[in-house]
Amino acid sequence: MAAYSKYLTARHSAIAGAAAAACALLGVLGKRRAAAQHGKRSGKQALQNNEKEGKKERAVVDRVFIARICRILKIMVPRALCKETGYLLLIAVMLVVRTYCDIWMIQNGTVIESAIIGRSRKDFKKYLFNFIAAMPAISLVNSFLKYGLNELKLCFRVRLTRYLYEEYLKSYTYYKMGNLDNRIANPDQLLTQDVEKFCNSVVDLYSNLSKPFLDIVLYIFKLTSAIGAQGPASMMAYLIISGFFLTRLRRPIGKMTVIEQKYEGEYRYVNSRLITNSEEIAFYNGNLREKQTIHKTFRKLVEHLHNFILFRFSMGFIDAIVAKYLATVVGYLVVSRPFLNLADPRHQNSTHAELLEDYYQSGRMLLRMSQALGRIVLAGREMTRLAGFTARITELMQVLKDLNGGKYQRTMVSQEKDTDKKPALPLIPGSGEIINTDNLIKFDHVPLVTPNGDVLIQDLNFEVRSGANVLICGPNGCGKSSLFRVLGELWPLFGGRLTKPVRGKLFYVPQRPYMTLGTLRDQVIYPDTLEDQRKKGISDQVLKEYLDNVQLGHILEREGGWDIVQDWMDVLSGGEKQRMAMARLFYHKPQFAILDECTSAVSVDVEGYIYSHCRKVGITLFTVSHRKSLWKHHDFYLHMDGRGNYEFKKITEDTVEFGS
Repeated sequence: MAAYSKYLTARHSAIAGAAAAACALLGVLGKRRAAAQHGKRSGKQALQNNEKEGKKERAVVDRVFIARICRILKIMVPRALCKETGYLLLIAVMLVVRTYCDIWMIQNGTVIESAIIGRSRKDFKKYLFNFIAAMPAISLVNSFLKYGLNELKLCFRVRLTRYLYEEYLKSYTYYKMGNLDNRIANPDQLLTQDVEKFCNSVVDLYSNLSKPFLDIVLYIFKLTSAIGAQGPASMMAYLIISGFFLTRLRRPIGKMTVIEQKYEGEYRYVNSRLITNSEEIAFYNGNLREKQTIHKTFRKLVEHLHNFILFRFSMGFIDAIVAKYLATVVGYLVVSRPFLNLADPRHQNSTHAELLEDYYQSGRMLLRMSQALGRIVLAGREMTRLAGFTARITELMQVLKDLNGGKYQRTMVSQEKDTDKKPALPLIPGSGEIINTDNLIKFDHVPLVTPNGDVLIQDLNFEVRSGANVLICGPNGCGKSSLFRVLGELWPLFGGRLTKPVRGKLFYVPQRPYMTLGTLRDQVIYPDTLEDQRKKGISDQVLKEYLDNVQLGHILEREGGWDIVQDWMDVLSGGEKQRMAMARLFYHKPQFAILDECTSAVSVDVEGYIYSHCRKVGITLFTVSHRKSLWKHHDFYLHMDGRGNYEFKKITEDTVEFGS
């Protein structure tokens, strides 16, 4: 305790330091206001994936925070008897044992020092040997405590991650979050880094709060018998007052944590875009432009982190004074009362050695108690930061719940344009009706509307039965892909009635087919697994026939068999990937298939064989293509002019074919 006395004599330095900290704090607040105003002015120039401006989730320690974290804890600790509960109990027991170990070490250390001062070799050896004998047990307690904390962090992360991914990968929620709803800018950031930081913060807070509270209870019990109840009561009063004071000052930390994670997500996003689109950027020679974008995003993050560091510097200065040094001053005042009061009956007949031993023991316990009080006060800082992570995780959970319930939020375009032509539709997402029926696709007064409210076609009506292939054509932006997204239930219906088979009987083949991570077999049967293939009774020989049908039989020998694992996006050429997607179509044998320019890199003769085989096996096709050679494989055509009009007619000998 004597080491703290040097801070009590530096009055003028403390006053000057307090003034400097106040100036720094004012400067940080001023910079934050200026940065906020600048952010509002430049909001329109932000990245397209930014979260929309509006009402943000509050990130402060209040009733809402308590309700949020209790909701998440029910996910991470689902039952009273589970693995997480066991680790919580293990940590609690180890904290109790470690506190008793601390008290024993204080008492034993005081006796050792008394033996040294009293020059008693026998007592010195005895209590020193006791300390040496207890070291393995104390070390084991600390190791068990760290083990329990690390395992609990991992268990919490597993529980929360599994829950979130269960909701995220339910149906098409992962697609809707990025394409229909604009509340979450970077779900990958939330699902990975934010979840990990949240779980670590919760467990650390549990340890950093429970251990000091336990210390305070035990030290109050010990100190009350030594120096009376007034001393511990004074320390508790100081804890409450300083805690309220510092909690008010720390309120901005939660909001700053939310902003920090948002900027981290944006920075991660622009880097991932560079990797994903590296070939296109290289062809455009766009490295300098991309460097500007990355530097701009990184600069925004760095500026915020600088402000955060300055704010934490100012708060660290105040925290150190209030939670450490003033707490030590209060401790000195409390522990000195029975010793400086000459009328105190406790020490009237005590010798100098007894006074010294009693002072050391009481003083060290009071010092540990003041340190525990300081840790509780400082834990408020971590709790405020936890409030920021809790707000982001809760927002993600709410968005996932809304999307799985058919609700989404997105900025809608103005419906006042084109009012001179047709009255505006009441845009209500999900107001249409979907009827599942085999061998029929029918659009009955269905408006073709994008998720942001842009009306492409006011009233779409046509019917297609199995066996009648349809060629879809029109200029870019007319609504061809939008039609398929509505048909695939990726986009909500804004009205009318859509009759179609269930999702599993409708297959989509894009221009750039997706190659999954896995074996060559996985590329053909995706999204099925090997177990699904066996349940269907389809042998590898049949898969080989599918590859032969699209002239890919040589791939099997070239790559080394069905079970070889490669990066198939790079190994296969553009034409091979398109033909692999057609082999995948033959494997699944859906009632209807949507071919979106999926044979653009395939020769005309192979293309013709693919279409003939689809008709042979009973797969009805919706094709988007500009090739005249494909008209002969279709029975109807749907032409969209890009101005809200369309034409659905049967293809006859008199039909004028257009395309290349």
